[in-house]
Formats: sequence, C-alpha cells, structure tokens
Amino acid sequence: MTDSPERNGGPHHAGARLSFKGEMSYVDYLALDPVLGAARPLSQAHDEMLFIIQHQTSELWMRLALHELDAARSALSQGDFPPVFKMLTRVARIFEQLNGAWDVLRTMTPSEYTAFRDDLGQSSGFQSHQYRLIEYILGNRNRAMMKVHEHRTDLHAMLAQELTRPSLYDVAINHLGGALGRDLPRGALDTPHAAQPTIEDAWAQIYRAPEQYWTLYELAEKLVDLEDYFRRWRFNHVTTVERIIGFKRGTGGTSGVQYLRRMLEVELFPELWNVRGQL
Repeated sequence: MTDSPERNGGPHHAGARLSFKGEMSYVDYLALDPVLGAARPLSQAHDEMLFIIQHQTSELWMRLALHELDAARSALSQGDFPPVFKMLTRVARIFEQLNGAWDVLRTMTPSEYTAFRDDLGQSSGFQSHQYRLIEYILGNRNRAMMKVHEHRTDLHAMLAQELTRPSLYDVAINHLGGALGRDLPRGALDTPHAAQPTIEDAWAQIYRAPEQYWTLYELAEKLVDLEDYFRRWRFNHVTTVERIIGFKRGTGGTSGVQYLRRMLEVELFPELWNVRGQL
C-alpha cells in the first residue's frame, strides 16, 4: 500500500532510477534537489525555516512509519511474527526520533513564532493526513476527523479505504482469540477501539503464562512499547505548543493546547494497559 507512486507523491520510481544507472550520484539517488528546495518560507522571519523543516522532516518520518506499519499488519495477518516484531520496534524508534525533533523546535520563542504565524493562514498540523492514517492503522478511528481532508478527494479516499480494513490491533486480537480458542468481541472497523473486559482477560491469560504463549506475549510488549513512544510524542507536542503559543487557538481552528491535552487521554491498546492492574 505505501509503496505506490500515488502514495509516494513523486516520480522517483524504478524507471526513473534506471535512467540514471551508471551516472547515479548521492544527490540523484536521494532526489535532494526537490527535497532541499521544498523548504520555501513565506516571510522574512529567520525562524520560519526551522518551523518548515521541523514539520517536513516529521512527515518524512511518518512516511516511513506508515511503510513499516502497513507491512507489519500484512505480515501479522499471515502469522509471520518475527518481521512484525522488527517493524514495530522500528516504528517505536521512529517516534523516539520524532520526539527529539520537538527539542529543536522548542528553541523558538513565542516572539519568534509570532513574526511569521499569520503567514501560515489556516494550515495546521491537525491537517496531517499521514498522522491521521497512522492513528487509523493502529486503531484510533474517528471518522469525523476525515472532514478536514474533504478539500483533497485523494486523501479523503485514502483514509476512507483504511477504514474498510482491520486495524493492526484488530489483527493482533484475532490471533489472541485463536490462540486461546475464544471468540473475542470485534468492534466496527470505522470506530475507535474501546476497551473490552473479555479482551483484557485474554491478555491476562497470556501475561500469566508467558512461556506458554511467548509469541503473543512478545507481540503485546511490542505494541505497548510502540504506544509508549507514541504517547511521549503526543506529550512533547502539547508542551511544545504550550511553550510557544500558550492557550491561543491553533491556526487550523482547533482549541490548540486544550485539544492536544484531550488527545493524551486516548489509548490505542487500552486492554494492554489495563491488564497490568490484574497481574
């Protein structure tokens, strides 16, 4: 899914590569001319370049996260666990990398941000379709969040297509039920996953006998590890925004910090966190 030319959003496909063969350079292979030329500040403010590159590089890392998560879901659907563990570990480290980027952005003061904020217009990180797709793949599926992408029919269709597929966590729960011989509840594909006591009890059985169910035990911990890093990224997002703009409304019309704080309460894999109280 994530390797199609449409998803990549550019002409750097196999045919383009072959045309450079024998003359390929570092700049050619990485398509650095369009990449480095993509940062185009709209103001004369010195710090706008930092703001743009911070968000562009975050989108590149999310592009890789989607590549890994989609492949992990496919492998998990086939019961091929070892590559799933490697991919989920990589996604967790991607979010560790994204976390470090907030430290760079926090070197910008409110005065410096104000110098170019009006030039952003209505653009907002809230409109990141890749971030939304990551959430949808992991299981936090709020259909209402697609409204912001209605002006781009291609992106809206991409998100709608994702809502027709089981999430990564849905696939994990399917394996959980199969291993224990249980029929575990399944929610609608296009709604956020809500904690289910029967699923929590099933994970508790895995955690009480890790030697017997080692593969599912390891899968559970990989999922928890991923969400741990994802939560840290969300928390650092909140503190960065609060430090730079305080409690003003976001450029895209959201409530800013208040909205981001509410997102901190969202759990991707709630049973895996709740089960710790059972053990």
